Amino acid sequence: MPVADPKPAATGLASAPEGAPTRGPRIVVLAAHPRLDQSRVNRQLMRAARGAGADGSVAVRDLYALYPDYLIDVNAEQAALESARLVVWLHPMQWYGMPPLLKLWLDEVLTLGWAYGQGGDALQGKDVWLVASTGGAESSYHPRGYNRYFFDAFLPPYEQSAVLCGMRFLPPLVLHGAHQASDATIAAHAATFADRLERYPDWDELQGLEACPACEVPPSERPHVNLADAA
Repeated sequence: MPVADPKPAATGLASAPEGAPTRGPRIVVLAAHPRLDQSRVNRQLMRAARGAGADGSVAVRDLYALYPDYLIDVNAEQAALESARLVVWLHPMQWYGMPPLLKLWLDEVLTLGWAYGQGGDALQGKDVWLVASTGGAESSYHPRGYNRYFFDAFLPPYEQSAVLCGMRFLPPLVLHGAHQASDATIAAHAATFADRLERYPDWDELQGLEACPACEVPPSERPHVNLADAA
């Protein structure tokens, strides 16, 4: 029987030696898999991320381990993102989107006045990277496949969520057909993931990538919200 990965620290932040200035991770991986003990792909990707961040530059936050009761510590999650330059959304696709706890994370953590809207610039200029896996083969994401659409058709909610917060949405890393993938294929995919984390932001595909488009929410759109309380 596979051994589950150890539960991460409560904050996911690297600890600094006593007396040294506190430094947070450069990359935060938000991992969301409701049944991680049954996972073939995401378990290996989380191990790869922890290995790439052995120097404290990468923090892996296993959301289902941290919040099995779905009671998210918003202050802790926002603090975990402060030093990050890259935020990774790591999860299997479920019903063409993210698992419920990660969606709840977006709902509760990315608040008006903090992540977006007037005064909401805490994430401005950071990057977001979707690292996802699908049960269906790539050929199923086609007008003639049973999923009927190319995979990119399911990405606008991810991209717009990032853009609303002033974050650049990077080209996703996707492993299709996870249920049928060989051990060698999964290992190679995990190695690619670790290499990207270690080399970020020196990726060839980021050369010439457009900056995040402006996406300001007019104050009139939230007339009944006290932004001072939301900050």
